Amino acid sequence: MTDTDTDRDTRIQRFLENVHPYDTLSQETLTRIAGAFRDRVAGPGSVIYSVGEPLDGLYLIEHGKVEITDEVGAPVSLLKGRNTFGERGLVRDGLARTNARAVDETRLLVLPVEIFHELNRTNHSFARFFDRGRSGARERRGEIATQKVGDLMARNPLTVAPETTVRTAAGTMRDTRVSCLAVTEAGNRLLGIVTLRDMATKVVASGLPGSTPVHEIMTRNPVSLAPSALGSDLLNVMLENKVGHVTVTEGDRLVGILTQTDLTRFQAISSASMVQEIAESYTAEEMARVTARLPKLLMQLVGAGNRHEVVTRLVTDIADAATRRLIALAEAELGAPPVEYLWLACGSQGRQEQTGVSDQDNCMILSDDATEGDLTYFARLAKFVSDGLDTCGYFYCPGDMMASNPRWRQPLSVWQRYFRGWIDKPDPEAQMLASVMFDLRPIGGAKHLFENLQEETLQAARRNSIFVSHMIANSLKHTPPLGLFRGFATVRSGEHKNELDMKMNGVVPVVDLGRIYALKGAITQVNTRARLEAAEASGTISQSGGHDLIDAYDLIAETRLNQQAEEIRAGSKPDNFMLPSDLSDLERSHLRDAFVVVRTMQSAAGQGKGMLS
Repeated sequence: MTDTDTDRDTRIQRFLENVHPYDTLSQETLTRIAGAFRDRVAGPGSVIYSVGEPLDGLYLIEHGKVEITDEVGAPVSLLKGRNTFGERGLVRDGLARTNARAVDETRLLVLPVEIFHELNRTNHSFARFFDRGRSGARERRGEIATQKVGDLMARNPLTVAPETTVRTAAGTMRDTRVSCLAVTEAGNRLLGIVTLRDMATKVVASGLPGSTPVHEIMTRNPVSLAPSALGSDLLNVMLENKVGHVTVTEGDRLVGILTQTDLTRFQAISSASMVQEIAESYTAEEMARVTARLPKLLMQLVGAGNRHEVVTRLVTDIADAATRRLIALAEAELGAPPVEYLWLACGSQGRQEQTGVSDQDNCMILSDDATEGDLTYFARLAKFVSDGLDTCGYFYCPGDMMASNPRWRQPLSVWQRYFRGWIDKPDPEAQMLASVMFDLRPIGGAKHLFENLQEETLQAARRNSIFVSHMIANSLKHTPPLGLFRGFATVRSGEHKNELDMKMNGVVPVVDLGRIYALKGAITQVNTRARLEAAEASGTISQSGGHDLIDAYDLIAETRLNQQAEEIRAGSKPDNFMLPSDLSDLERSHLRDAFVVVRTMQSAAGQGKGMLS
């Protein structure tokens, strides 16, 4: 090796030491791969590679700018120094998924394909950075033992000062129905704990006066755990120390407390037990006490590492159970229905994709045998169910897309006329209504009223290319929040300025694509992920496009759920907004790549390319 070669390799190695994920490699590995990189200079406007071409390696920009566009030429990214590109194709089949063009004089470093794959096999950090489908590999367990103590604990526990009298403390415990109080001083510094057992054995049994200060009877330096400890640590501490209360501290500051009751409550919060409780309820108010635990359920399901489609399915099961129970209670109050009918959910409930923020979207199909006089019965039933759902926390639809609206409570023949009209004359309102109503799912009643309607509608829609084109155009109104220079396009003003809207710009673009694929392929599934899988299996979209889009959707949906779980954990009401700065550099990189995939598939749909394999 000449001195010039040595200088070159040293320069490249020093450059790599400041570029992630190369900065995680050992010095020995860096020295070895520095010499393996190939130099490439691209002049202004020159093509580096095009969609479908074999990639000769992983590209790293040393200096200059590179424009990345999708298969129809729509801009995806404008990359600068230290940015990497080409990895999406390398981790699949080695073929480019995008186009790359130098904007100005650009010096590139190209890591050979075989070394890229070697590093993916041998280095965890390197593999994690380039693995866009990593969510499926996580361990998925939901037992107490695998939960973090911070997710199990009761936050903001009741506290008393050390000078508080035992009489006052006992009264507080009685009035608030708690079995223990933490004793703290300024700054929430933990001094001890007082339990009902202490009151019985140390005060009553010993005949101490009610004026005794609690610091004289408290357990000093009680057993404590950090929020990061696991449930298995908690169980071991309780068993080994024979205690029923464990404080949770950060340093010497109290942040929470855990009791045997909390563990019992955790075990009781499962979708199955909640469904059972709802099925045994006799009023909407009783059901509301069950659905009030939904945020805790969502937090626990996410914390246990469940996939997003599992979490949303289990959360939606609760809404389905509440709807069916309210229907049964309505019939018990109003009497048997005069003719057959079917209650259906649309929107997120219809797709089984409810999260911690959900309104109600529903409708009713009545038998064509219904008379004018029968309509009053169904109006009362719809109001009963819709009001009950609102009581349970599924607030009224702002757009009045509910069965309580006579427009969405009609005989089957009217619904057939609705869908024919939307398909034949796809004006903006028709496109909006069709987008909602193509996500219908039966909840309770005579399901056969929907089966033929669904099949007929899908076939008619598929045959009408003008309708499909309008639906595609309508679906492209929601775009991923991509900015140039590998940044995000955040909300520009208002309450959520500078935040990402993970619903309208995150999951909704994929939901819209799934609906388009369902129309193109006459796919009967309404769940978005199921639609994507069916579209890939049927050839409605290519296998590579389907794989990429499913991975992207998984990451976007799980990022949204993780954010909602964090908000619930912090005691806030969950929403769909998040600051990009709340994510690590690695998470931002993965999320942006997921948005790029969605943008690419949208462009393909809009140009009529890439839809069919």
